[in-house]
Amino acid sequence: MALTKVRLGGFEPQYVGRRNLVINGAMKVAQRGTSETGISTSGYYTVDRMRIASGNTAGRFTMTQESITDLSGFANAVKLDCTTADTSIASNELVTIGTRIEGQDLQQLKKGTSDAEKVTVSFYVKGNASATYVLELYDADNTRQVSKTFSVTTSWNRVSLTFDGDTTGAFTDDNNLSLLLQIWLHAGSDYTSGTLSTSWSSVTGANRVVGISSFFDSTDRTFFLTGLQMEIGEQATPFEHRSFGEELQLCSRYFQKYTGEQQEWIYNEGNGATLKWWQLIFPNGTMRSSPSMSFSSGWTGGSAAGLSGTVSSMSCTTSPNRASCRTTFSATGGSAYNIHHCDSFADDECFMDAEL
Repeated sequence: MALTKVRLGGFEPQYVGRRNLVINGAMKVAQRGTSETGISTSGYYTVDRMRIASGNTAGRFTMTQESITDLSGFANAVKLDCTTADTSIASNELVTIGTRIEGQDLQQLKKGTSDAEKVTVSFYVKGNASATYVLELYDADNTRQVSKTFSVTTSWNRVSLTFDGDTTGAFTDDNNLSLLLQIWLHAGSDYTSGTLSTSWSSVTGANRVVGISSFFDSTDRTFFLTGLQMEIGEQATPFEHRSFGEELQLCSRYFQKYTGEQQEWIYNEGNGATLKWWQLIFPNGTMRSSPSMSFSSGWTGGSAAGLSGTVSSMSCTTSPNRASCRTTFSATGGSAYNIHHCDSFADDECFMDAEL
């Protein structure tokens, strides 16, 4: 959507229309939890839509959704805290934090045409010491990228980086990964030994993050990030705040956690194994694709009318808006069995994951 300024009476111009292409840029939503320790591999851990990429390093860190009071207008940030240093850096090491965007949400950038739009990425950062890191835009459809360095100090600073439009290689108009927006915090010589690629070009590994500091140079190292925004244009506009409810709904396209109770009464004429199909409609709406499903502590059984038993297996087939599951349980005695799935009373949770 185009950016428009309107003037209301004698008031200053206000920006209207959806501007920010980043979901959960104020770090409000953290469905998976607020803290994860000992991170060493790639994945989503705490704050929704903020993905860690980590490879081949002995360094370890804690990731938290941090409550903050020292940055006006923001209540949350994502914090990374180094717990194991790595000062002997192998050539293929890397650590990044960032977000991933579907191609169908990027068509307004007009990438791959002569009218390709400039974009500006802005965010607030601080750390425990001065450092230099790199923000990279990576086109996964056409294997192209562009990078720029930025500085971190011990105070909150808003970084604003503008990138020219890329006239080569359009983003695919579908629900798959097209763009990675990622901040590099640690890298080996495979990514740092060339000349920094500050204009869009085909990927050359050595040119991606030249001049970077290492987040793992000390166990004192911290990194805070909030107010992440990407928008069309040559300037950073004020951060586009959205309600918690809207951010949760946007995040739920990619990940949902269900803690309600799915309860089935299963009637059984005798002892032995019984199969039961049940269905879960995803509580926060349709997801990006058919998700994978997992469970926090498996599934639970119960007893009723003199029947007792245990669940031995469960398998689910998913679509973007529901899961159909088959449960197998072994029953003894009685005529009825009360089985709970994702039972909030037993602290069971169902996780639906359709992340990019």
